[in-house]
Amino acid sequence: MPPVIPPVPGHDDEFFWAGVRDGRLLVQRCADCHELRHPPLPMCPHCRSLEWEAAELSGRGTIHSWVVSHHPSEPDAEPRVVVVVAMEEGVRLVSNLQGRAEDAAIDLPVEVVFEDFGDVVLPQFRVVAG
Repeated sequence: MPPVIPPVPGHDDEFFWAGVRDGRLLVQRCADCHELRHPPLPMCPHCRSLEWEAAELSGRGTIHSWVVSHHPSEPDAEPRVVVVVAMEEGVRLVSNLQGRAEDAAIDLPVEVVFEDFGDVVLPQFRVVAG
């Protein structure tokens, strides 16, 4: 796998990366209308509130879409399976699927795992056994 470039957390998403470091998958929940949102935004797109709180997701979902991504500057590196996961709570997250491209399929149940790459911990997904 090509080297992982650590994210540079900003004001709006630092809570997300702090949660990932703690093994928790967090998204924003509007403090007024209670809608979940990801990626993080400064304002709720539903009610325009600027108030929010962190909400922990279950970590379970299904593959909504996926693609095999070949690294442009390291063509011999193992390709990544990039997935859009529809979480049980209704938001979607983009991440990588652990395993082979042959394992990926639309509506396949997956769960989050937190992988330590040395300089950074990233949320990844794996197929739910059974």
